[in-house]
Amino acid sequence: MIAAIKPAGSNTRGLLAYLYGPGDHDEHLDPHIVAGFAMLGMPDPGRDENATLTELARYLDEPVRLRDGEFGKKITDHVWHCPVRAAPEDRYLSDTEWGEIAQRIVQAAGIAPAGDDLACRWIAVRHADDHIHILATTVREDGRRPKLHDSGIRVGDACREIERDYGLRRLKKGDRTGARRPTQAEIHKAERLGWEQTSPQWLQDRIRAAIPHVTGAEEFIAYLEAGGIEVQVRRGPSGDLLGYAAGRPGDVNEAGEQIYHPGSKISPDLSLPKITARLESSRPEEHPTARRNHPSTPWHQATAALDTLHTDLADDTHAQAHITALGELLEATAQKAPTHLRAELQAASKAFARAQRSQIRAEDRAAHALRRAARDIVHIATGPEGSALAALVAALVWAAIVAGRWHEAKNHAHQAEAARQAVQHLQTAADHALAPTLVELAARPPRDQARRVLASDVRAAVPDHAERILADPAWPALATVLADAEARGHQPHQLLKEAAAQRELTTARQPARVLITRIQHTGRNPAPNRRAEAARLQSTMAGSIPTQQTGHSRPPSAAPSPTEQQHRQRR
Repeated sequence: MIAAIKPAGSNTRGLLAYLYGPGDHDEHLDPHIVAGFAMLGMPDPGRDENATLTELARYLDEPVRLRDGEFGKKITDHVWHCPVRAAPEDRYLSDTEWGEIAQRIVQAAGIAPAGDDLACRWIAVRHADDHIHILATTVREDGRRPKLHDSGIRVGDACREIERDYGLRRLKKGDRTGARRPTQAEIHKAERLGWEQTSPQWLQDRIRAAIPHVTGAEEFIAYLEAGGIEVQVRRGPSGDLLGYAAGRPGDVNEAGEQIYHPGSKISPDLSLPKITARLESSRPEEHPTARRNHPSTPWHQATAALDTLHTDLADDTHAQAHITALGELLEATAQKAPTHLRAELQAASKAFARAQRSQIRAEDRAAHALRRAARDIVHIATGPEGSALAALVAALVWAAIVAGRWHEAKNHAHQAEAARQAVQHLQTAADHALAPTLVELAARPPRDQARRVLASDVRAAVPDHAERILADPAWPALATVLADAEARGHQPHQLLKEAAAQRELTTARQPARVLITRIQHTGRNPAPNRRAEAARLQSTMAGSIPTQQTGHSRPPSAAPSPTEQQHRQRR
């Protein structure tokens, strides 16, 4: 059950005309009062043909008129409006039940506390099966104004109790970090103009997409303007940027004037101070293009930055910073990923936006590595090669799982659910990203003898998950990855242990696929060979050319490799 308190109004008669009218789409049927203050003698135009809306408005406004003009001030914000809607799957509620629900909500809000005979005047109008509208005038019978501070939180708590008591769908408790819900007017306007999103939703997506591209507030504003967004800024006397509001092109009011939405109203984490704090905390010492010659690609660097995420969540302020930055990395990856992955990654990014914010204040400087990875991807990453992208998307799956677990531990219900939704999209993207790699690996499986040796390595390195791994259809591809890594000088047994330690396999749907991406990432370079390095240095000093190889393959006719020797010793 959702109760959405609207901004205070000043026209009681006008709101009644809407509640008792046909509705914008003729959806209002049989409007009538189901509950209200001092029901005895209250006129109901829905049940009394002699009662009028004007008469009802005067009845509700009487305490307002008595106080209006006191101390030379006219009351203009006295109309309290709160629609209350049941979930689509909820059972039919009778007029009596809706009346009881309305009574509990006005008590929780402070409009009409229990047992208070001098409370505000209010009514609950029902004009559809699934919802009511509560209208109150916020001047009490004794002339005082009610205390409505934090009424939204109290009403939300009351709704959770109502859901339990009436056997309705149980929603999660709010924490005041969610984005504002679109108004009916915004929804109808979007439908009328053929827009798939309301203006605040459209702006939120584009503002989030801009953040990985910029390093400061002024650059942020310039980027939005360059992207075709209408921007209105607020500056101090010194010229410093203090705030901004954004507008969607073509979204104008009746006078043809551009409509602007403050960043903090679009979403709580998109205010200028919060965006500035994130940008300044990750301002690079060098421009991303200065790292073009780094031996690792931005995709590999991003995966490496995610490897330590689980250890960075011990401190709550650091955890919140890393989860926020994870959302930025998700957005950057979605922007640069190949077309066939983009839809799922964008859906994951949009879902994860709710998981990025909570009531815990973030220590933004702690997430520098993740933000730098996001910035590098949008600035210098071109088309990633398949295994690098597959490794990053797989790492994002695990990172979103870890973020969701942290939110669950902190009882952040909405954020945990958002992380779970993001995981579902990321898992689909991970499957698509790995598919070409699996085809390539399956085309060159190791010989049967080598595969048996590698299977023994799996049983020794990850005994608790060995049978699931070996039964996974991707096991032959994993065997190829292990053989490739061993040819570069790595020990398969050690790679398996390290991979399993970095990403627990209990929750993995296909553990062999998880290990493939992890081992391809960690084992992509030749392993250090101290003996070969010493021989190279000695040969260089002697003026000769080194001949010792740093890696080896394992053809059937070759001498047994260290892995095979260990296996024979175990037998």
